[in-house]
Amino acid sequence: MATTTLFFGDSPKAPKANDFKASGDTAIDALLARNPALWRGCDIAGRGDHGQPTGYPQLDAILPGRGWPRNAVVEIVTPQWGMGELQLLVPLMRQVVAEHKWILWISPPYLLNSPALLQAGIDPGQVLVINLEISCKDALWSMEKALQAAGCGLVLAWQNWLPDKVVRRLQLAAETGETLGVLFQHRASKYSQPSLRLKLEEPSPADRPAGGRNRVPTPPTEVSVLRARGSFRPRSVQLNLYQESLPFALSAGLDCHEKA
Repeated sequence: MATTTLFFGDSPKAPKANDFKASGDTAIDALLARNPALWRGCDIAGRGDHGQPTGYPQLDAILPGRGWPRNAVVEIVTPQWGMGELQLLVPLMRQVVAEHKWILWISPPYLLNSPALLQAGIDPGQVLVINLEISCKDALWSMEKALQAAGCGLVLAWQNWLPDKVVRRLQLAAETGETLGVLFQHRASKYSQPSLRLKLEEPSPADRPAGGRNRVPTPPTEVSVLRARGSFRPRSVQLNLYQESLPFALSAGLDCHEKA
């Protein structure tokens, strides 16, 4: 087949199914990558409810909606805290602050560094923090109420485990308040169904250079899409997330696993 043509029923001769194999599939994939107005039937990226840009074009390109889903709950899975999960959200936090909305942090395993936040373009005066000592029940209640509040633009919560019924309830709260909620977890639940689930893979110790002011850039972090509403194909991309401008101190995390 010499050329690739899109047919809408007005052509005198439609192509055969076999014509789209091999090189045809490659041509279609290239066309989809160049034109955001075109999408596959299994992908919601072409719908009107486009996502919020992540600030990382490579990540936007593999997400349905071309960005963070709106009015939804997102899970970010990391083997340990401090792997670049906050750096991943810095562009989004800047956007929320620019809209004069609040950012709520619930049980963060970090000690916030106000000068670092300012350097990253995030006003600490628009960041509210609920400390680590809060109970799991109170933390989830706070997240639900914040997601329903019109003045809150982003809710970040560090919860190592949550049952699916809780995630569904938080999802409903996010849809009601038109707010994005992010759950940081060490492991993904087999049963919860968030709108989007990402996993961050840490560079191996051998690939990570030693610290120091003049150190070479840290190798990229692999960000994988484990689940995305509207798309069934897992994808991954490598991003440079580590930034010297965000030195957060680490502490323990809150485990919401129900005791037997």
